[in-house]
Amino acid sequence: MDALIYTVMSGAERALHAQQVHANNLANLDTPGFRADLELAASQAVNGYGYDTRHLSELKANAVSTREGTVKSTGRELDVALQGPGYLAVEDGTGEAYTRAGTLQVDADGAVTVNGRPVLGQGGPIVLPPYTRLEIGSDGSISVQPAGETDMQTVDQLKLVQADGKDLTKNAAGLVVTRSGQPLDADDSVRVRSGFLEGSNVGAVEEMVATMTINRDFEMQMKLYQAADTMTQTGNRLIRGE
Repeated sequence: MDALIYTVMSGAERALHAQQVHANNLANLDTPGFRADLELAASQAVNGYGYDTRHLSELKANAVSTREGTVKSTGRELDVALQGPGYLAVEDGTGEAYTRAGTLQVDADGAVTVNGRPVLGQGGPIVLPPYTRLEIGSDGSISVQPAGETDMQTVDQLKLVQADGKDLTKNAAGLVVTRSGQPLDADDSVRVRSGFLEGSNVGAVEEMVATMTINRDFEMQMKLYQAADTMTQTGNRLIRGE
């Protein structure tokens, strides 16, 4: 009975965690560039003498879904959608992080940001001079027509990166980061489309089905917990000779 309780207790905890993950995915169904989280768990033996038959479900750091979202045309010159695998590099409070959100903004000082975070270029955060027209090339190069001039000039290039999904996770801010904590190198093969935005890659039907399955799993864990309690009480009565 004691061995069963270990498994049931940790299994119920995993179900609650999974429910939170899928609920967060559904909440970001319409968030541009959002990458769905994939909750991970593994079987783990309990350490210590006499615990050989005890096993529990150990929660792992969430993985990131690399499936592409739907791309829509916006016609806005500062909107970019990445083609295929890849991410934009941004500056986070804890270092370099990555995102598929492509709604770029330029503040009064010419700094390029996405969701309030500086977008990184070849030499750090991108800062643009005053301009009258802007173009973003498929390779991420940013060209502007400076105020008072007629020719376009390339001033910087978006830092575009890519990595295997197994090497990525998310930080507390919801941005994609490497599991190792090391920044990724720029990848010249990543391409972007200016004037387009990628939506969330969350599948509403898949998330709803997963949520219902998890609810049933949790109910089953609670029934097993009650069964373990009943068996314990029965064993105690047998010992007492009742």
